[in-house]
Amino acid sequence: MYDPILLTSFLAVARAKGFTAAGRQLGLQQSTVSQHIRKLEAETGRRLFQRDTHSVALTVDGDAMVDFARGILEANERAQRYFTGTELRGRLRFGASEDFVLSRLPEVLREFRRRHPSVDLELTVGLSGQLYEKLDAGELDLLIAKRRPGDPRGELVWRERLVWAGADPWRPDPDRPLPLILFAPPSITRSAAIGALERAGRSWRIACTSGSLSGLRAAALAGLGIMAQSKNLAVDGLSELPASAGLPELGETEFVVVGASQRLHGPAAALGAALVANGDRFRER
Repeated sequence: MYDPILLTSFLAVARAKGFTAAGRQLGLQQSTVSQHIRKLEAETGRRLFQRDTHSVALTVDGDAMVDFARGILEANERAQRYFTGTELRGRLRFGASEDFVLSRLPEVLREFRRRHPSVDLELTVGLSGQLYEKLDAGELDLLIAKRRPGDPRGELVWRERLVWAGADPWRPDPDRPLPLILFAPPSITRSAAIGALERAGRSWRIACTSGSLSGLRAAALAGLGIMAQSKNLAVDGLSELPASAGLPELGETEFVVVGASQRLHGPAAALGAALVANGDRFRER
């Protein structure tokens, strides 16, 4: 049987792509994490990581071990919860902004469902602004979305730049109003785009409005205009416009987990913690 402590360190290294970063996540010394990996490789008789002075990558056997390790740890957790009477139950109404559906969110939710099979998860996908309205109206228990300007609520998952994106090649005409492809209000990226242009004194017009990311993508691919998007949640087929385009900086946006109450309990607390812990995975395409 493989030691859960070794498997936990293994998954942390696989996720962080480094021993030092994994140690920080686990609260362990880098040398301790390295020792765990060496012991696990000795027990399996296989090399799990290909490593040099610059990078750490999974081998074919390491990639196979990821699924085994997750399954073993999840089964162990379920058994502990069952026999201690702490298994989570109930309904969780969870909202996610549409950007996340194209990220690693489905994987994180699948792992959550495996760990907590007695939780009925109801997923609502929409614009960040709409999800906040549902949360404030008592229609959601938890959401992950961009932080609204001036709203102090939520636990930070990660922070990143907003960028201008369009079909390649696309160059704005400085003598004409900038054609914008925007989400319908309320939208945080819509407000950021219009606000940046207004502050820069750049004229603009709305070329397309849509309530879905697929609608915005179709309009951008057709060359109708450009859109604002999170740099690491880039829409397939679109390219970030270079600085030479002369467009104003959009600034940063924060992705946060927000609960209906200030202190989360039960399924909401468990999923919220899982989302924060997996922040690095959301930036992977």
